[in-house]
Amino acid sequence: MFETAIAGSLPKPAWLAETNKLWPQWRSQGDELRQAKADATLLWIKAQEDAGLDIVGDGEQSRQHFVHGFLEQVDGIDFANKVTMGIRNNRYDAQVPQVVSELKLKGRVHAFEAQLARAHTKRKLKFTLPGPMTIVDTVADRFYGDKVKMAMAFAQLLNQEALALQADGVDIIQFDEPAFNVYMQDAADWGVQALEVAAKGLTCTTAVHICYGYGIKANTDWKNTLGDQWRQYEQVFPALAKSSIQQVSLECYHSHVPPDLMRLLEGKDVMVGVIDVASDVVETPEQVADTIGMALQYVPKHRLFPCTNCGLAPMSREVALAKLQALAAGAALARQRLGA
Repeated sequence: MFETAIAGSLPKPAWLAETNKLWPQWRSQGDELRQAKADATLLWIKAQEDAGLDIVGDGEQSRQHFVHGFLEQVDGIDFANKVTMGIRNNRYDAQVPQVVSELKLKGRVHAFEAQLARAHTKRKLKFTLPGPMTIVDTVADRFYGDKVKMAMAFAQLLNQEALALQADGVDIIQFDEPAFNVYMQDAADWGVQALEVAAKGLTCTTAVHICYGYGIKANTDWKNTLGDQWRQYEQVFPALAKSSIQQVSLECYHSHVPPDLMRLLEGKDVMVGVIDVASDVVETPEQVADTIGMALQYVPKHRLFPCTNCGLAPMSREVALAKLQALAAGAALARQRLGA
């Protein structure tokens, strides 16, 4: 009961990359960088286990960014001539690569880190991939001329890698779709359909993570414009409830999401965000347990998975580690309160 996990990313050590940045620069190159990525991955697997998490991940230590880390292994994308583009409905500007020809995988994308993680933990292993709609929102299209057509092309590539990750022994494959909270109608109309393409044929657990973004200024400023109730989930949850995706991750703690919206996910496992990623204040186990208790009004206890609101990448290592420990301790306290 209450198996704990993180949404995906964890801070990169200072010897691997720049710290406290969403798009950090690597500290080394070539074989030295590959070894540093492996070392950081193993460091965070051990840290997650020591903190007491039930489901662990690679912390996305081998990726500069959660979207572009996948795109680097895709033919048809020009990284040499990046352009500045507003993403997430122009919430902020980013330097993005351009799609210039038909999309194809160069080969395996995440075999190195997935196989490394699988070989070094006996716990359930989750691996994250960017969702098709969020990828479309994080590249400049110079070829397809149609968002849906390009999303479906990316979805097919994601499916190829997801099936390979499943063969690597990954237990849970999670697609990250923050764009679902920005383009709600598109998400309901074709975003969930693209997810289904990405997850086709998977027999491992499938999940989607929908958040309000990392704890960076552009996101926190945006949240301040959303009013007293954040109802974005209301438009996409019904479509997800009808889909084959098994788990849905959402923000809860310190958000203005009406918790009763979780009822819209009946029949799904719900990864409830009980850790705030937009604050360096570390939650107490009691606060985590209280959030779990509140969510139990809307989610059956066997379907509730305590999680972080989003990734922890831009945080300091010390704060992130303390939050992992609070997450595990709070879930343990919630189990005690239920006499489990």
